[in-house]
Amino acid sequence: MILTVDIGNSNIVLGVFRDDKLCLTLRIKTDVTRTSDEYAINLNSMLRINDIDISSIDGAIISSVVPNLSVPVSTAIETVIGKAPLIVGPGVKTGLDIRIDNPSQLGCDMVVDAVSAIHSYGAPSIVIDMGTATTFSAIGREGQYLGAAITPGVRVSMNALAQSAAQISQINIDTPKKAIGTNTTDSLKSGIVLGYASMLDGITDRFEKEIGAPCKVIATGGLSGLIIPHCKREIIHDKDLLIKGLLLIYNKNV
Repeated sequence: MILTVDIGNSNIVLGVFRDDKLCLTLRIKTDVTRTSDEYAINLNSMLRINDIDISSIDGAIISSVVPNLSVPVSTAIETVIGKAPLIVGPGVKTGLDIRIDNPSQLGCDMVVDAVSAIHSYGAPSIVIDMGTATTFSAIGREGQYLGAAITPGVRVSMNALAQSAAQISQINIDTPKKAIGTNTTDSLKSGIVLGYASMLDGITDRFEKEIGAPCKVIATGGLSGLIIPHCKREIIHDKDLLIKGLLLIYNKNV
């Protein structure tokens, strides 16, 4: 079995693969104040509760966009499974041809998403990851990483609005009844959900025009499952895209 770990700004998502098949996903709230011992206790408990034989875990791999947690989580994993995890970064083979101005600036989560999308869906393609930030990655005809667009994520936008506007409070983000809201809550739901859906359509259309060929569009992360049904274009929803990409990169390196 292989343990894959995606350290995001809001959550740490863990995947357990047996014979290259995903058999379990787990989530831990991201907390930079926790120690490696605390993460080890959480990880150990969650694996055992889900009847995972820890001695059968052959290795692990981490993708992190929270640098301060890379070492504590890596130490926690080594404590639990007895093996040091691979960390996606310089020196790790990904097979991705990155064509941006400074490849070192590309977030490892975007690298892993792209590797996974190319493997599962081919190229050219556009990958949307809706997390704390919403990122759009453009993948060219030959599988080269061409560049990206980055916007605030759905919840970040909602939180910023609630903090900045005195008459607007937090709401549960779910499907609006219609586009024209007749009260503040419904108006916010329309603006957030339909607004982001329109943005997904708009940016992917612009990307596709610049790539110069029809693209498959794949969305993952956060509230993507809520947003993409309201998009006009066809978008594939793959909630496990990143952790599947981590397994691919692990296999390239061992």
